[in-house]
Amino acid sequence: MKKLLLSSIIIIIATIYISRLSYLQLINPPVGNILEDTAIKSIYDYPERGYIYDRNGALMVANQPAYDVMVIPKDVKTLDTLEFCTLLNISKEVFIKQLSKAKSYSPRLPSVFVPQLSKEEYAILQEKMRKYEGFYIQKRSLRYYNTNIAANILGYISEVNDRDLKNNSYYQSGELIGRQGVEKQYEDVLRGRKGVKFIQKDRFNRDIGPFKEGMYDTLPVRGKDITLTIDANLQAYGEKLMENKRGGIVALDPKSGEILALISAPTYDPALLVGRKRSKNYTKLYYDSIAKPLYDRGLLALYPPGSPFKTLNALIALEEGVVTTETSFTCYGGFRYGKNAFMRCHCNDGYRAQSNMNRGIYKSCNTYFGNAYRRVIEKYPSSQEGMKVWEKHVKSFGLGDYLGYDLPVGKSGKVPGPRLYNDVYGENHWFATNTMSNAIGQGEVLTTPIQLANITAAIANRGFYYTPHIIKKIDDNPINNASYTIPKRTTIKKAHFEPVVQGMYDVYKKGTAKGLQVKGINIAGKTGTAENFTKIDGKRVQLTDHSIFVAFAPVEDPKIAIAVFVENGYWGARYAGPIASLMIEKHIKGAISRTDLEWLMLTKSLEEEYAKPYSGKPFKINE
Repeated sequence: MKKLLLSSIIIIIATIYISRLSYLQLINPPVGNILEDTAIKSIYDYPERGYIYDRNGALMVANQPAYDVMVIPKDVKTLDTLEFCTLLNISKEVFIKQLSKAKSYSPRLPSVFVPQLSKEEYAILQEKMRKYEGFYIQKRSLRYYNTNIAANILGYISEVNDRDLKNNSYYQSGELIGRQGVEKQYEDVLRGRKGVKFIQKDRFNRDIGPFKEGMYDTLPVRGKDITLTIDANLQAYGEKLMENKRGGIVALDPKSGEILALISAPTYDPALLVGRKRSKNYTKLYYDSIAKPLYDRGLLALYPPGSPFKTLNALIALEEGVVTTETSFTCYGGFRYGKNAFMRCHCNDGYRAQSNMNRGIYKSCNTYFGNAYRRVIEKYPSSQEGMKVWEKHVKSFGLGDYLGYDLPVGKSGKVPGPRLYNDVYGENHWFATNTMSNAIGQGEVLTTPIQLANITAAIANRGFYYTPHIIKKIDDNPINNASYTIPKRTTIKKAHFEPVVQGMYDVYKKGTAKGLQVKGINIAGKTGTAENFTKIDGKRVQLTDHSIFVAFAPVEDPKIAIAVFVENGYWGARYAGPIASLMIEKHIKGAISRTDLEWLMLTKSLEEEYAKPYSGKPFKINE
């Protein structure tokens, strides 16, 4: 009886194993097993990548057909190498290198041998491919740019590398993946899903038809289209204004956080990174260490925020109750602090001028903001405590943070706090006078253009902002991401914003930007001139100042908040201010009335400034 029971158990277990193995191998073999089966050939069918549109429905990026020569190394037979290389326009050395690379990846799986043939090259080669066993042509789509703008936003696609293959099992050698910009950020959405066909081979390695009558074949699924928040017309206009200049422009819709324009100058035509010349063009762009066209200055370049930062210090001083709107300070041509420290001021209409908050903003009085900042820090028992409070207020506007926008690159900027000064001077051995440059947006404070635009949006909204973002719709579905729709509150009460907004409005009416008014549009803004230093041969050298401007409009119903940085642009109202006012007019009115100012900005070049012989060393951005 025991022997019978034991035999029955063995038979039952064996039956289960055999049934399961039969099911896996004959009825439902895993795709992974099929791919490893030397008697089965897999052919991928690549989907069309999703299109990219601007906020108004203008097509920016589509697709064009391309053809890759694929190789399965184990199937390659003796061939006329010279003839084959001539057809492909490659050298014998390249042939050997590519075949070796394919063997290293997998002798059995297909690899790209020569990518991205043109239609003409494909037509010539197609008729002769039967002569070259182990090689076949794979059709796929490449990007077609219906625009020559926004390269830093759009990004590009290129072949996967070893790291991609290691980190993501979806990709096979030679396939394409998004790099930089929205192509990278929304790769999973844009790429779709590739299809695959399995072909059964006989013992002579000949194709005999679909494996299992095609029951495991899958069809490709087209990538989803995306609509960006970018206004292509505004983006194109901003790029024209920044020709022959270096810097960044970021324009936001303060009511939503949508990025209307994200300009980095110099830029490049995105079509340069398509096709067989992509690698050569990319190398040229990458090694341009002076202009840095691949470097997104709007998201990555760190600049001192300069005088626009004074608006933040005004708000903090009001919130901390150390000044009122009527508190005034006497300006003697600058602000003297400490024993020998003097911060020169250009606001003086005479030897002794009284500056309250309004005049302090529209005249950009360093004396006013030096005193206001000092009062904030000295309100508390120690400078360390005062600085901690100040730091908290500043960070509530998104500074010192990546902001959480949906683009793959960024810098957090720098907001100094007590830890920094403790490291420099020793704990409790420093005072407000040691950190006075913070009062005017110089020194240790560093921001990116998108951060400064975000501060401006928060002021336009009187105390809150939405996370900046570039995506508006996926297919026809509007984005309803909570991180983009829930406002982020600053630490400043709403009531404190009106006097600061009034001061920024007066910048246009009677202050440092009074020559830049736009008829019919009430604009609030702030000019800025940031000192610019670099190291040459180990010495700290001062270069031409950066030109900075921030603004929002209309004051009564803000539709745009903008920050403009022009490197080595002298002062705020010389370059950044005019460019900002033209961008605002373009966005709100759709046309430019001040054509003389437009012509000046379109034709003015700073290339001579950038070429000045600072010991032959190029100017370097703070990185």
